Amino acid sequence: MALKSTDMAKNMAKKLDGSLKSESLPDRFGQSSKSTSSKRERAAEIPASKLVPVNYRLPAELVNRLRDHAMNHDGGINQMVAVALSDWLDTQSTNK
Repeated sequence: MALKSTDMAKNMAKKLDGSLKSESLPDRFGQSSKSTSSKRERAAEIPASKLVPVNYRLPAELVNRLRDHAMNHDGGINQMVAVALSDWLDTQSTNK
């Protein structure tokens, strides 16, 4: 049974999409400068504690101040926020 032209177009699109996804980015997009470690290797470098992504809405001025301060912090913004929240929670539990 012959394929319809729409079915042939769908199959060709799937084949093209698969080949585009399997190709790596050219060197000009900065892939060559990055290490070629896989996601598993990077995940193995994360400490034993599970990191959970969290989204919050904060005022823009506060976020800008936070970014500026985090530039000088050793662990980056994630470490700085974790320490700040931990310290604040510790003070809240002692005030009760």
